[in-house]
Amino acid sequence: MNLPGWKRAVIKVGSNLIAPEGRGLSTRYLLGIARLIAEFRSEGRELVLVSSGAVAAGRAVLGLEPTGRRSVGAKQALAAVGQVRMMEAWSRLFDRPCAQVMLTADDISNRRRFVNAKNTLRELLALDTLPIVNENDSVATEELKLGDNDNLAAHVAVLIEADLLIILSDVDGLFDADPRSAASAQLIAEVVQIDAGIMALAGGSGSSVGTGGMRTKLQAADKAARRGIATLILNGRSTDALDALRRGRNPGTLFRAHGSKLSARAHWMKHGLESQGVVVIDAGAERALRDRGASLLPPGVLAVRGNFRAGDAIDIVCGEADSERRIAKGVSQYDAVELGRIKGHGKADLERLLGYVGSEVVVHRDDMVVFRDDARAAPASQGVAP
Repeated sequence: MNLPGWKRAVIKVGSNLIAPEGRGLSTRYLLGIARLIAEFRSEGRELVLVSSGAVAAGRAVLGLEPTGRRSVGAKQALAAVGQVRMMEAWSRLFDRPCAQVMLTADDISNRRRFVNAKNTLRELLALDTLPIVNENDSVATEELKLGDNDNLAAHVAVLIEADLLIILSDVDGLFDADPRSAASAQLIAEVVQIDAGIMALAGGSGSSVGTGGMRTKLQAADKAARRGIATLILNGRSTDALDALRRGRNPGTLFRAHGSKLSARAHWMKHGLESQGVVVIDAGAERALRDRGASLLPPGVLAVRGNFRAGDAIDIVCGEADSERRIAKGVSQYDAVELGRIKGHGKADLERLLGYVGSEVVVHRDDMVVFRDDARAAPASQGVAP
């Protein structure tokens, strides 16, 4: 079975591949994975790596055994020690720059921090670096943790609007029974819908070092599918599986997306986000948004209404007060007060007016849907709806 075509992907690598048997970091499996990532990047594909293994690396550095439960404080300390070693291990395997990105649950749920994280990853990809993401275990408390890197990878896939989420594990994929106890267990090549029956197939974690099992992988696949992103689970220890992935074949279990990524995003922006304010733009900005799929820039903004914050949804309108037309809806990079200061001004004035170097765009084209008169929506980067 061929995989769906993709340009941008998130690859999640589990602890059992990075620290086999929990005895410290090893390149035994990482060499093949790094080679695969390098080949994908040479083809012009964009990748973000979500890597487990910081706590396991910290244990190894300090000579501690992987057994027994530890306090949150102890895990945070181990992660702080091990994160450096984990980044060193990955950086040695690539001939291009790597960037460390640490995220917490608050970076996903807080509007301003979500926008900042998205902008950072977007810029890192534009700079042709390899972002390596991990949860910031050294500061995240138990109540504020995402909990596992499978679900973190799904959040990152949504954050960067990936086409595909690839989860590399030490199992071949999802089976119709537990292959460790049932010799007749069969690999499920494709899952169209993750329902209660599929979730029932998930067993516990088979890892001595990780926090996730098949259940968290299914949860991650479900999150991604609902935003139009397919997920592939495969065995990262298998050279044959990695080679099949490189050739665009499905060597594990493919979870189909629910509709297209673009339609899912447009539907979420149109129906899932309540607008917190209004921005009035001039005719030139309207043409740029409608005809060229451009981002909204400060010079095209005439007026700002409402008390919105960075990361809030706003309506973008054009025309006189008694005949305003809603042009688009999107996620603002600025607070209402900040936008009020820079409206109508060019890039050269932003730092002077804000007191810091702000974003060059008010609403990025990837965070916007543009409307026709019939109010049907389309992602701004794809022009207007047909």
